[in-house]
Amino acid sequence: MGGWAIAVHGGAGVDPNLPAERQEEAKRVIARCLHIGITALRGGAAAVDVVEMVVRELETDPVFNSGRGSALTRRGTVEMEASIMDGHGRRCGAVSGLSTVKNPVSLARLVMDKSPHSYLAFDGAEEFAREQGVEVMDNSYFVTEENVGMLNLAKEANSILFDYRVPVPGVETCSASAGSMVDNPLQMNGLPISVYAPETVGCVVVDGNGCCAAATSTGGLMNKLTGRIGDSPLIGCGTYACELCAISCTGEGEAIIRSTLARDVAAVMEYKGLGIQEAVDFAIKSRLDKGQAGLIAVSRHGEVACGFNTTGMFRGSATEDGFMKVGIW
Repeated sequence: MGGWAIAVHGGAGVDPNLPAERQEEAKRVIARCLHIGITALRGGAAAVDVVEMVVRELETDPVFNSGRGSALTRRGTVEMEASIMDGHGRRCGAVSGLSTVKNPVSLARLVMDKSPHSYLAFDGAEEFAREQGVEVMDNSYFVTEENVGMLNLAKEANSILFDYRVPVPGVETCSASAGSMVDNPLQMNGLPISVYAPETVGCVVVDGNGCCAAATSTGGLMNKLTGRIGDSPLIGCGTYACELCAISCTGEGEAIIRSTLARDVAAVMEYKGLGIQEAVDFAIKSRLDKGQAGLIAVSRHGEVACGFNTTGMFRGSATEDGFMKVGIW
C-alpha cells in the first residue's frame, strides 16, 4: 500500500474571466476542506467517513453549488442531490430532489447504512430524512441573493445557466450577458446553454488500510427544469468506488451519464490494466464525445489523479508522503 490519499473538487468549467478574488476564495475553501480530510486520515479515519465529512463541509459553505448556495430551479427553489459509495463491498447510497435537508451527502450515507435501498428521491427522500432525524432547514436557507440574481439572468437568456458565479453588477449587465449567450450558444442535448461552470463538489479518498470511497453533491443547473436529475447521484456516472479506486465527476451531467464516466475509469483499470492517471486521461479524452467534464480519482495504492477537458477545475489533493496541491487551471 502507498498510504492514504485524498482529492477534492469544486466543479469543472471555470470561466476564464472569474475575478481573482473569487478564485482565491474558492481555493481557500478547497484547502480548508482538504485539511479537514488530511487531519481525519492522519487520525486513522475510514475512507467513507472522510468523504462524507469533507463533502458536508463543502455543502455548508455557500461558495460552491451544493447544500447552501445551490443552483435554483426555474421556480426559484432548490432540488439538491448527492451520492456516496464505499469501495469495500461497493455499498452505496444516493438521494435526489431534496429541498430541506441541510447536508444531502449525509442523507445519502443513511440511505446506504439504514435503508434496504440504494436511492431515494423527492418526497420519499424527504420523508426518510425526517424519520432519521437529520437536520432540515427551510428552503430559504439554501437560496442566496446572488443566486436569485443569476436565476433572473438565466430566465432572461431563456437558457440553463452554468456560469452563475460571475458577479452580475446590475440589470443592464444582465441584459448584455443574456444577449451574448443567445447569439453564441453552446448546446446540451441539442439545446442552447450558456458558458459552462456548474461547480458540483466531490471528494475521493483511500485510507491507510487501502479502502477507497467517493462522494459527490450538487444543486444541479441554474434554471433547470424541476425534476431534473443529473449525474451526481447516479452510481457509476458521477460517483463510483471499488477495491481498485474511487472517482467523483463534475461537469455536463448529461454527457457524464451517457458515458458512465466514473465507472469507465475503474473499468479500464480493471480490464485493461491501466494506471490511475492513464485511466482518467482515457475516460476524459475518449468517452465524453463533445461533452465537457472533469473528475478526481484515487487508487488503492495511494495515488491521486485528475483530468478535465474544460478551461479549469477547482481541485485539491494530498497524499501521506507529504504531497499537497490546490489549483484551478
